[in-house]
Amino acid sequence: MGADSADQLIAGSASQSLVGTAFAPERSMLSAADVNQLIEASQSLAAGDKAPTGRIQALLQRAMGLLGTPYRWGGTSPDSGFDCSGLVNYVFRTTLGIELPRVSREMASNGQKVERAALTAGDLVFFGGRGARVDHVGIYVGDGQFVHAPRTGRDVTVSSLDTGYWANRFLQARRVEGLGS
Repeated sequence: MGADSADQLIAGSASQSLVGTAFAPERSMLSAADVNQLIEASQSLAAGDKAPTGRIQALLQRAMGLLGTPYRWGGTSPDSGFDCSGLVNYVFRTTLGIELPRVSREMASNGQKVERAALTAGDLVFFGGRGARVDHVGIYVGDGQFVHAPRTGRDVTVSSLDTGYWANRFLQARRVEGLGS
């Protein structure tokens, strides 16, 4: 079963309701209203979550603006595509000037460890297959959702942390130093 089997695409226009869905539109169809709606949806936070600060808001906006960008192993730019760590690194570097390690395993050893129940928007979420080896990373956007570049053949998308493929592969979360959450 592939990583995308639990992810869902929204049928029809890109401006349909986005709350609680995995959203992977054609990049050319993504409008500013769609990005704003996704950001607002991420602010409909679960009980106990904090509202994002201006820096985190900018980070989420940048990440959501990259929805639909193709996955490319080793990719580090919107022009050529992203792998998971390339996406995370690009978003933090271009939005906040924060340099992160290039690969997800190294990212997972930086920053403050965060319990799953204490996640806030902007935290990094890490996943692995067999064993406890980190092999995937995404950015938590709130409400049990995270943005990531899943795998070859898929585009940057939003997926659920709580159900489906990724729920059982969650290993840990980290709060990036200097994020100001």
